[in-house]
Amino acid sequence: MKRIIVVGAGAAGLMAATIAAREGAVVTLIEKMNMIGKKMGITGKGRCNITNNAPIEDFIARTPGNGKFLLSAYQQFDNRDLLDLLTHWKLKTKVERGGRIFPESDSALEVRDMFMRVFKGYGGTLHLNEAVEHLIVDEGAIKGVKTNRETYYADAVILATGGLSYPLTGSTGDGYELARAVGHKITDLRPSLVPIETKESWVKDLMGLSLRNVELSVVAKNKVQGKMFGEMMFTHFGITGPIVLSLSHTVGKLMKKKNIGSIELQINLKPALSQEQLDVRVQKDFQLYSKKQLGNGLKDLLPQRLIPVIIKEAQLDESKFINQMSREERFRLVHTLQHLTLNFKSLGPIAEAIVTSGGITVKEFTPRTMESKLIKGLYGAGEVLDIDAFTGGYNLQAAFSTGYVAAMHAVHGDLDNK
Repeated sequence: MKRIIVVGAGAAGLMAATIAAREGAVVTLIEKMNMIGKKMGITGKGRCNITNNAPIEDFIARTPGNGKFLLSAYQQFDNRDLLDLLTHWKLKTKVERGGRIFPESDSALEVRDMFMRVFKGYGGTLHLNEAVEHLIVDEGAIKGVKTNRETYYADAVILATGGLSYPLTGSTGDGYELARAVGHKITDLRPSLVPIETKESWVKDLMGLSLRNVELSVVAKNKVQGKMFGEMMFTHFGITGPIVLSLSHTVGKLMKKKNIGSIELQINLKPALSQEQLDVRVQKDFQLYSKKQLGNGLKDLLPQRLIPVIIKEAQLDESKFINQMSREERFRLVHTLQHLTLNFKSLGPIAEAIVTSGGITVKEFTPRTMESKLIKGLYGAGEVLDIDAFTGGYNLQAAFSTGYVAAMHAVHGDLDNK
């Protein structure tokens, strides 16, 4: 029987260790924290957004960080395969808005407990509070690992240590140093899926206000660099929410470019309407509330707290009566409704990011097997690799798929030649 060591008991590591044990290997799972799946336990606000029911093409498109690298892994183990496996392991799931899939119990703890139960049922061994300090390599092949306690020898090692985000969960970049020490390159590391801080002070007045069905665009050099439709929320420092977190990846890439200049975030509050259609809608409201002041005449169009901001940004007088407004003033209002502009200040720190953008370069791993091209018997899985996706279950699916593929090939070698 093959001896396999899995380093890191997050989503990718738990899947890799459990599958390797299922396939008959002697598996040792090493985790430096005092429990497994600590970061997985806080995903989806503690509910664990396991995956999404979207087609695999969408998974690739929604993975701006090397999505194409995952195509082979998804062909071997996709979201349907994952759900079948979880059902076999007695975990009930449900589908919610946006195709997001959660455990029926709404508990990430149930997912962690399931992995622990199944992993131990297959005979796997778990070591908690133990940190891997070195990978043992001899003549270009992995031989085992050295921890802060002892040395373990193995036929294969699966590195699944996560990234740099949420360090209190154990994601402190250890895997990058382990990989770098044996010759692997690490790409630039930056936060992804992180809130955005803006320069405007008025965001504080809107703190906690959520907007649905809006479109957010990232603009630089007078060109839209990326845009998303969905939900967002104002905070005391800027903006957050699903579409903001996803677009933070685009902003992070722009920040790395030279001479990019200023970055703007434009909110289209009425993306379903053309400018002409919105103007017609505004005129109807103006007719209905013609004898009211502007500040009281937009209540059917906007959330109450947003009205003063829109009026100010459109350079209008909220005390002016609607029947006294000029055509040019109405046009300014319409334009602002579809181009509410925020000036980018900074991304939240990487420690607060949901995922890390960057990691061990995927160019040095074989996508079909997840095996290192530099070190025979060394495999990578999950966020430690330079892979990151948008919110909605796409990152966890990437972790589960790469963990599964790494385990199958670590146990059975080149499956295509069997």
